[in-house]
Amino acid sequence: AEAFVLLARALKVRRPVVVHPQFTEPEAALRDAGHTVDRVLLREEDGFRLDPAAVPEDADLVVVGNPTNPTSVLHPAPVLAGLARPGRVLVVDEAFMDAVPGEREALAGRTDVPGLVVLRSLTKTWGLAGLRIGYVLSSPEVIAELERAQPLWPVSTPALAAAAVCVEPRALAEAEEAARRIAEDRARLVAGLASFAGTGVRVVEPAEGPFVLVRVPGAADVRRRLRTLGYAVRRGDTFPGLGEEWLRLAVRDRETTSGFLAALSTALDAPA
Repeated sequence: AEAFVLLARALKVRRPVVVHPQFTEPEAALRDAGHTVDRVLLREEDGFRLDPAAVPEDADLVVVGNPTNPTSVLHPAPVLAGLARPGRVLVVDEAFMDAVPGEREALAGRTDVPGLVVLRSLTKTWGLAGLRIGYVLSSPEVIAELERAQPLWPVSTPALAAAAVCVEPRALAEAEEAARRIAEDRARLVAGLASFAGTGVRVVEPAEGPFVLVRVPGAADVRRRLRTLGYAVRRGDTFPGLGEEWLRLAVRDRETTSGFLAALSTALDAPA
């Protein structure tokens, strides 16, 4: 989150573009810094996949998530790398990439993509959101610009200690195993949701993140009914490009998913 603010304040850009639907904080940070932000809205009929031709050629800052929150779409690395241009900063938010087995399609570590900035989080897999720890990968020149805009002592000692532990070989192996479990649990959730196709429920596939995006008739009412049954789901209409019929569902273990699907059946059958 801090990286989005630093990028917005430190970089001198004329035409920033944010690819939506995605996490809303990058655009908010750019607007707060005084920038006029253009949007590229991905389409449901295209599976929310990125068409590079939709990105304006004169955009000098492009922000895209991978895998994207909330769509759970994993864009191919060559497609994203192909967005790089001389004089353009390409920001790829990989906050959920460690939930993808093998981190396939990751650009972290690439040094052959000009203007690339990759943002990573250490808090998703480990449930450490309160520590606010992540990191930025980019050229020394970009990193130096961000450092000049950064407040003093921005990261706490507990967060630094956690960061060190989270990147040890043992932790990386555990995270990879967690990613495989997420893939299995997600497949189970998607299969269960498919049983509601007759009621108009539609899942955006293929989903690759630790959540899935679904279109649900009467989603606002369904969300409220689910809440009374003990299940909280994320509304989708706060994401640019999505309407009130969308919900984002977290991937959980077998038992939780079974309970959720039963609750969803009840919520969908309830009278309006």
